[in-house]
Amino acid sequence: MDPRSPLHPARRPLTPVLRALRLCLHVLMAGLLVLAAVRADSAAGTVMAAVMGAVYAAGSYLPSVRSSQRAAGAWLAVLGASWLALLWLTPEALWLAFPLYFLQLHLLSTRWSLPAVALTAAAAILSYVGHGAALNPGVFIGPLLGAAVAVATVLGYHALYRESERRRRLIEELIETRAELAAAERHAGTLAERERLAREIHDTLAQGLSSIQLLLRAAERVLPADSPAAGHIGRAREAAQDNLAEARRFVRALSPPDLEHGSLAAALERLCEPGPGPAPEGPADAGAYGPGPRVRFSVSGTPVELPTPYEVALLRIAQSALANTVRHASASRAEITLSFMDASVTLDVVDDGRGFDPASVRPSSDGGFGLPAMRSRAESLGGTFTVESAPGQGTAVAVALPLPTGASA
Repeated sequence: MDPRSPLHPARRPLTPVLRALRLCLHVLMAGLLVLAAVRADSAAGTVMAAVMGAVYAAGSYLPSVRSSQRAAGAWLAVLGASWLALLWLTPEALWLAFPLYFLQLHLLSTRWSLPAVALTAAAAILSYVGHGAALNPGVFIGPLLGAAVAVATVLGYHALYRESERRRRLIEELIETRAELAAAERHAGTLAERERLAREIHDTLAQGLSSIQLLLRAAERVLPADSPAAGHIGRAREAAQDNLAEARRFVRALSPPDLEHGSLAAALERLCEPGPGPAPEGPADAGAYGPGPRVRFSVSGTPVELPTPYEVALLRIAQSALANTVRHASASRAEITLSFMDASVTLDVVDDGRGFDPASVRPSSDGGFGLPAMRSRAESLGGTFTVESAPGQGTAVAVALPLPTGASA
């Protein structure tokens, strides 16, 4: 047996069942050697039985016999030679063929173990005849039946062990996959909660502080500059301004990691880059999602700073649309365009894939195309979301968000 195989004795875990089987084999070998020594007709037979027992004991404690097929073969050859000598001296040694079958099948590969078992059975039969026993069917049936039982037992055990190992590996893979899915769900939940908190802070706390600041500024204008109330209002406005800046810092800290180190345009450009390593010149593969279409990114108009919820929504929609292109469209090319106009910002994701009928899309348990989620993101910010596609005509996803006051290009 190949020492690299998991079925090899050196690599096979020593379970309680295997320990019991080894002990039974040791007891069987010892008992049959004692029987052969006691019933031997000469002192030479008793001495040879002791020699064979010593060879067997030495091989049982040598690690090299269990780790090297060459060492196992050499040990079995010496053990077999001592058995043949004992077989020549006493017919009682015939019964030792049965534990030898199991040793040969256990330590040698199938290529060598089956011929070794056949030779051992033939030697047992010839020795029985050579010691003057009458020819009868039992002389042949006994050793051959024992060899057949040994072969069936060992090969059956190997098959069961391989099946057990396959199932064990499958269970380990399932456990690892479940752990990865749980970690991915936790990560997705964390990101979703961060986005929700950022949106809530921006839409409630930050907007409220901004309104308070505007009201205080208006009150400050109508009061005399030397009025005591004007000083209190000025300090209140400064406090509101400081807290508004702090709220915006919280929003930035809760934004997706893709937006932490750059603008929305930079995050979208990284989305279109290939995997690890520098991006090659020209169109880049959609490396964030593995092998897929070649993706171009372009910016139209004059970029302006967008509120964090806008950037988060546009980035997530681009990620979902590009993921759909890679997984479902079988496209060769795709293009992401971010356009800044006078009163709105738009995002277009276009591919030349096989397309589909948008009217036939229904939400599924695994998220389907993700179109409902993209539409919900756009509409939550007062924008519009459209999908244009037809079978064989590619797909175009477009989202338009109105620019907030003070952010127009």
